Amino acid sequence: MSGYCDFARGHPLHGPYHDTEYGFPSRDEAVLFERLVLEINQAGLSWETMLKKRDGFRRAYSGFDVDAVAAYGDHDRDRLLGDTGIIRNRLKVDAAIHNAQVIQRLRASHGSFAGWLDAHLVEGSEIRDKAGWVKLFKKTFRFTGGEITNEFLMSLGYLPGTHREDCPVFATIAALEPPWRYANRYR
Repeated sequence: MSGYCDFARGHPLHGPYHDTEYGFPSRDEAVLFERLVLEINQAGLSWETMLKKRDGFRRAYSGFDVDAVAAYGDHDRDRLLGDTGIIRNRLKVDAAIHNAQVIQRLRASHGSFAGWLDAHLVEGSEIRDKAGWVKLFKKTFRFTGGEITNEFLMSLGYLPGTHREDCPVFATIAALEPPWRYANRYR
């Protein structure tokens, strides 16, 4: 995505996301869940649309509180499907609720969503590649095809490729020791 480094510079929405979030590692469950929900909802749309609707998603999905979303019932589903501040797609809404419930189970098995990601970073003796991640995500979550999984993982430092090496943000992220670069710590 080397063109994104050039495109985002100075853009009112893409610029701040590029400079302070894209590719930056995070262990915060709400951040991880937000990124998963946004990436799922971006399917078929532009990332700019998602950035514009981000505040609407935060309000609609209880600030991306996993436990709150996991407890959503029919009333909440209907509320979400009627909310013009988000993407109103039944499959995507259902995926968000289901995936919140999955994350709750990942806490029990791995301590946290980040712990689950860390536990799967290395496959055998190698860092897990995109194909391996896609297979794992499809088995674990709903509505997580190849591009959604790839962008989710890149956006949080689990796969490389968010910034060119000559982009100033690349050095900032490298100093934060993203998982893709320091996979040996997870073996």
